[in-house]
Amino acid sequence: MLVEGEKKISYKKLEVWQLARELVINIHQMTLHDLPKYEMFEEASQIRRSIKFVKSTIVEGYGRRHYKQEFIRFLHYAIASNDETIDHLETLFDNLLNHLRIARCTR
Repeated sequence: MLVEGEKKISYKKLEVWQLARELVINIHQMTLHDLPKYEMFEEASQIRRSIKFVKSTIVEGYGRRHYKQEFIRFLHYAIASNDETIDHLETLFDNLLNHLRIARCTR
């Protein structure tokens, strides 16, 4: 409950949320428009889900910020999902490199 004169602070002011939002936008764009068709569905869909989970978990943790350990726990979940996203991006990169190697060999 807000005390008179107390400002409500938004999760949108958190730098970590702003960075996560930027990543969601950039990854969404990349996975929908910049990938070959064969990668746009399975791997790209998983990448979009995991990066969106990072942002939404930060928001959920912020909603529990009055319980410091809860907030920290949700930030740990967000870090884990971020690691998952990195792993998916690395897999995508490896798959694209492999695809290019195969394409060069078949010329």
